[in-house]
Amino acid sequence: MPKKSTLSRQQLQHDARTYIWHPFTQMQEWEQQAPLLITRGKGARLYDIDGNAYLDGTSSIWVNLHGHRHPTIDLAIRNQLKNIAHTTLLGLSHPPAIHLAKALVRLAPKGLHKVFFSDNGSTAVEIALKMAIQYWQQCPNPQPRKTQFVHLGLAYHGDTVGGMSLSGIELFQKPFSSLLFPGRHQIEAPYCYRCPVDLQFPQCQLACSEPLETLLQKKHEEIAGVLVEPMVQGVAGLLPSPPGYLRRLQELCRKYQVLLIADEVATGFGRTGRMFACEHESVSPDIMAIAKGMTGGYLPLAATLATDEIYSAFLGGPHEGKTFFHGHSYTGNPLGCAAALANLSIFKTERTLSKVQRRTPKLSSFLNTLADDPWVGDIRQCGYMVGIELVQRQHTKDPFPVLHRIGHRVTLAARALGLLIRPIGNTIILMPPLSSTLEELKQMVDIIKVAIGVVRASISSEHMSTQ
Repeated sequence: MPKKSTLSRQQLQHDARTYIWHPFTQMQEWEQQAPLLITRGKGARLYDIDGNAYLDGTSSIWVNLHGHRHPTIDLAIRNQLKNIAHTTLLGLSHPPAIHLAKALVRLAPKGLHKVFFSDNGSTAVEIALKMAIQYWQQCPNPQPRKTQFVHLGLAYHGDTVGGMSLSGIELFQKPFSSLLFPGRHQIEAPYCYRCPVDLQFPQCQLACSEPLETLLQKKHEEIAGVLVEPMVQGVAGLLPSPPGYLRRLQELCRKYQVLLIADEVATGFGRTGRMFACEHESVSPDIMAIAKGMTGGYLPLAATLATDEIYSAFLGGPHEGKTFFHGHSYTGNPLGCAAALANLSIFKTERTLSKVQRRTPKLSSFLNTLADDPWVGDIRQCGYMVGIELVQRQHTKDPFPVLHRIGHRVTLAARALGLLIRPIGNTIILMPPLSSTLEELKQMVDIIKVAIGVVRASISSEHMSTQ
């Protein structure tokens, strides 16, 4: 029996290297490794084909909320399968989508009353951009010149052409520069820990928002919307915005008559301690994109929420051409909607947000044990979203050379110790399931601490061997 298991794993690893092209992965490097094969999960842990357990420190890339194999979501999907697995929303409807849309509107920031379903975060953002453009062409006072968008530096809004065009990470964009949308404006994003000036809050808030106001003063007649990740930029390395910044963006958008579009794909569904990050500053965007945690990490499902004002601009006779011509084959998939409804029910029955809010300070105290490590230049946290930036020298924050791949090496060391995480450059991202216990959270941080030490020791050894 053991021999059969080994042969099976070896064959699967061979076939994985032979047939699969993995996302955000340099395959030349990956093909030289023995792939880790995950076969099951339970709670905050994943298990490989040999039965080894790993803490899921990324929530399976930011989607799992209540742990793997949660009985409530398992049951909801099985029950839905007794009825139907899929039916289109093109001209038809079905109860799971209706119930879910109603539930989302009740949870969403004030004013978002219409739900357009899709299947992932990139498409949810793409839909938001198309809605904004068409809205300004069809609103009661049409402004067809409004075809441009504003985004923050280092923003990430997905991998479709629209979302990519309004992202600020050159590495992801460079090969596709010929495809990127014209009329996009990037403004500097506010990063408090890099601010060279010690300002009091009101002055800081105004200083950070000044680039946007300057741009809107000059270009508001051409700008359709401002696209922003509320409160924290995820792929930028978990960079939080200063207090009041999001609120100030909303004020400027209202003042200059442009739409505020909130990309809550990563920050939504409890990640920051609130159901949606916009709630931290009582902000109500005109359009909001949601995905990732929507089904608790079970099935692909996303949505774009809009106000009644935006929705009304698309109403008219067939001959007027006001229809929103966008859709996907699996839009509002019943299985996904059933999983999402179960996901939302768990927030109530298990008081998930209250638990996250209570445990967040404890997580902070665990993270503080990393503060004295000479390689830890910054620890950024917003709820259960954590970025640990690794630097050569803590006092100067000098970055490691890219070729050293320190972040990657630390995550491999953590894997050997029983924790699965992924870096963004040399920033270690920790985004545990919301259901993680205090013991599990402490274990994750402790492993990261040890993993950093392991890599530092190995580099010292490598350096000594070259002397």
